[in-house]
Amino acid sequence: MDRTNRAERAVNLGNAGWAVRVVRADEWVRAKALRLEALRDPAAPIAYLETYEDAVQRPDSFWRERTERSAGGTSVRQFVAEPADGGGWAGSVVALVERRGTTDALGGVSAYDQVHLVAVYVRPEHRGAGLLKELFDAATAWAWSLEEPRVERVRLYVDERNGRARGAYRKLGFEPTGRTVPVESDPSAQEFELAVARPGAAGSQGDERG
Repeated sequence: MDRTNRAERAVNLGNAGWAVRVVRADEWVRAKALRLEALRDPAAPIAYLETYEDAVQRPDSFWRERTERSAGGTSVRQFVAEPADGGGWAGSVVALVERRGTTDALGGVSAYDQVHLVAVYVRPEHRGAGLLKELFDAATAWAWSLEEPRVERVRLYVDERNGRARGAYRKLGFEPTGRTVPVESDPSAQEFELAVARPGAAGSQGDERG
């Protein structure tokens, strides 16, 4: 069962000036624009696997299908933050469900039933205002609400060179698991896995390589 609506109401109560919600299927133009903006951010080369040059060439059908899946699919949700009065989006995060024993977002095999956070972005003028926490709270609330699979943890990867992001994620309770993977575009650099365990669970943040 997906209890997304209940999770969204709790987030909205926590920050009265902003609404954090799941993207709607007809918002693909806005979703595309925010993604392209994120890929032009100065930190994009160490924050995202995709480049602006590749993304901007994708057809509209790609963005429509991507947004439709993120709006109502059982394995992915995109959360966006906007002013409560309906202004422009201030940021977004995408939550991907990864099932134990299946191929994960980075091409490995997942050792857990988990949710993987990707495409994290907050516009520069809104950074430091607590919106990253609101977005992550919404994404993790959705993860814990899932009954099939019952998610054991929420994780993400961060480039070792992206100290600002790593510090922000640590403040939100995401801790290093000891797992690293080479950066696809620069194998001399590493990405660190950070994770937060399901509340009340123990031993679910270990290194998947074992």
